[in-house]
Amino acid sequence: MSSQDATPPEWDANRLRIASDAAGVALWSWNVDTNRIAMDARAHGLWDVPAGEAVTFEDLSARIHPEDLDRVRAAFAATRQKFGAYEIDFRILHRGEVHWISARGRGDDQGIVGRTMFGVFLDVTERKLAEEARELLSNEMSHRVKNLFAIAAALTVIASRSADTPKEMARDLTERLVALGRAHELVRPALGEQKRAAPLADLLAVLLGAYDDKGTIGSRIRVSVSDILVGEGAITAMALVVHELATNSLKYGALSKEAGSLDVTCTANDGEMVLVWTERGGPRISAPREQTGFGSVLVKNTITRNLGGTIAFDWPAEGVIVTLRMNSARLGT
Repeated sequence: MSSQDATPPEWDANRLRIASDAAGVALWSWNVDTNRIAMDARAHGLWDVPAGEAVTFEDLSARIHPEDLDRVRAAFAATRQKFGAYEIDFRILHRGEVHWISARGRGDDQGIVGRTMFGVFLDVTERKLAEEARELLSNEMSHRVKNLFAIAAALTVIASRSADTPKEMARDLTERLVALGRAHELVRPALGEQKRAAPLADLLAVLLGAYDDKGTIGSRIRVSVSDILVGEGAITAMALVVHELATNSLKYGALSKEAGSLDVTCTANDGEMVLVWTERGGPRISAPREQTGFGSVLVKNTITRNLGGTIAFDWPAEGVIVTLRMNSARLGT
């Protein structure tokens, strides 16, 4: 290879544009005197601003997510005094959807040409969504571990009610923990493994069996479900919701008391499946002002996003009634 061949091409404007397009980089310049911002075609598309128009920060502010606006304003005002490179990540509203943008540049007037500063915008939506998913997974794992300790303690109490000897109690508790493990497998999605469609009645029997006094549903827990199948794509979501409701009942609701009972009924018609979860005989619980715990948020998000439905809580004096409405098509029924 000659020395001429080894020499990289000159980085003219055309070659820089090819490189920035390949990297998904959008360019901006800011006149510090007039406060006008000029952007390239990619930046105009990113912000959904008509091409060829110079804009100001105030023009762009109308597209910044309201929860991020004050933070971005303060950061923008401080950029010239900031030494070295800076990076600001924030959300914008793009045609009704939320996108994440990373604005990057250099402060302390480094690289200023005349009275104009330069920088780039990057669309970091996919990265932010991945970070949110990892955070959700981490919180969910912590939530489940805490629940497992509470469940193990409660199942020990249930097993002790009917056992006459320590040996019987140990066998009963072991069976319940094994059943709980089977239920947990339904909640935990397995990578690369697809689940087959399953009858909802069988799914509920597996999920709730460990919580009944006899180790199988039919004593304190009664299930009345018509012939409904849950498709493989919805089994994990459905199992997660039922598992969370059962755990809450065991910790705070009807299943935490010996006299408490749980009835689960389900019907399907007109493209909708309605599951009613009715608890009676538990401790008196007043309706919470707002359900913001991680478990409540997890259930609500799963119902709305994964199953295309809604969840409603009623708090009569004798217990709680939870009504789940789900899109039959999402369930694969």
